[in-house]
Amino acid sequence: MAKRKQIKFGALIHGVGGNVSAWRHPEVPADASVNVEFYKKQAQTAEAGKFDLVFIADGLYINEKSIPHFLNRFEPITILSALAAVTSKIGLVGTLSSSYSEPFTVARQFGSLDQISGGRAGWNVVTSPLEGSAKNYSKTEHPTHDERYKIAEEYLEVTRGLWDSWEDDAFIRNKETGVFFDPAKLHRLDHKGKYFSVQGPLNIARSKQGHPVIFQAGSSESGKNLAAKSADAVFTGHDSIEEAKKFYKDVKDRTFAYGRSADDIAILPGIGPVIGRTEEEAEQKYQEIANLVSIENALDYLGRFFDHHDFSQYPLDEPFPELGDLGSNSFRSGTDRIKKIAKEQNLTLRQVALGSATPRSAFTGTPEKIADLIQQWHEEEAADGFIIHSSLPSGLDDFVNLVVPILQERGLYRYDYESDTLRGNLGLPIPANRYTAAKVNS
Repeated sequence: MAKRKQIKFGALIHGVGGNVSAWRHPEVPADASVNVEFYKKQAQTAEAGKFDLVFIADGLYINEKSIPHFLNRFEPITILSALAAVTSKIGLVGTLSSSYSEPFTVARQFGSLDQISGGRAGWNVVTSPLEGSAKNYSKTEHPTHDERYKIAEEYLEVTRGLWDSWEDDAFIRNKETGVFFDPAKLHRLDHKGKYFSVQGPLNIARSKQGHPVIFQAGSSESGKNLAAKSADAVFTGHDSIEEAKKFYKDVKDRTFAYGRSADDIAILPGIGPVIGRTEEEAEQKYQEIANLVSIENALDYLGRFFDHHDFSQYPLDEPFPELGDLGSNSFRSGTDRIKKIAKEQNLTLRQVALGSATPRSAFTGTPEKIADLIQQWHEEEAADGFIIHSSLPSGLDDFVNLVVPILQERGLYRYDYESDTLRGNLGLPIPANRYTAAKVNS
């Protein structure tokens, strides 16, 4: 087997977490989701561990049953700008919807973050799965799943075009002659498509990494096609190495079909390691979190994936209910997986709800076990790296202090950053400015 590139890591900074009840744990600051010092510390811990990036997730719709972190949390661009000021090498990736925002605004926002951070910005392109999002944006209806991905494809085309508005040497800034810029190196986009009409040019230039790095987080057929065509990295999630390997090969094959190489896109599954110096300690840590979740909270959490469906109407200890196509226009790949596993394993509603609220990660155990699994997934082409998340703040510290050194000793992970840009550290090329390239090739 040919030697593979070294493993890449990202850290999901998730406030009080994706767990419905982890905020109750004594270790968790109850206000972590809006505590800038908490975010700073997590980002600096990840940077000390030489992680490629920190990742901020987001959503646009809440109700009374949303998990605590979703109810009151920072908007990604804002908190990432703050983190840019207290870090120097780590990438800064934020989620922003292509269904409920405008390309010109988003191109400016990420272009600005890219300049502020010196070329460390990344955009996680999401299509907003929850139908309630439309109600917050003066829309009469939520676009269908497939339609949202068609919008996203054109949206990315527009945004990338706007990022090329200025050629890299357009700004002369000669005080003696009074020439600030070369007009021949400023370009209007003049895009007119099915969903967007955008003239341009954008009023901010490219950073030294060219464009922000594009992430994509959907695992449906439409999501995989968008990733293969347009993304630099994919944030995904899998229950087993077999499932991960299948996804990995599928996306890489689709990438080839679009004329790209395997190295043009990184596959980064999310994992939630629970690390103990012994197996018993790791199990104890898991149980401390799991025991905080009530069945009522678990049902509410499960309901979110199915358009906030009310699961309390069903018997808890009978087989998981037949739901038809419910959830297919929201978290399609996730809801399909939940229904598939429930049927194959003949699970009750109680088992599905509690398992969804506090999933037991395969990455639970000693640092050596976690390192072994990471190495296996990487070497068997199930992942190019991982997005690390934890229900407890100490989980990231444990990973950096206990697992990272093992991977470094095995030659699988860097001792220091190769670059001060996100593209440089991920091993991605700088996209050529389309107008400069056209001149060179003419």
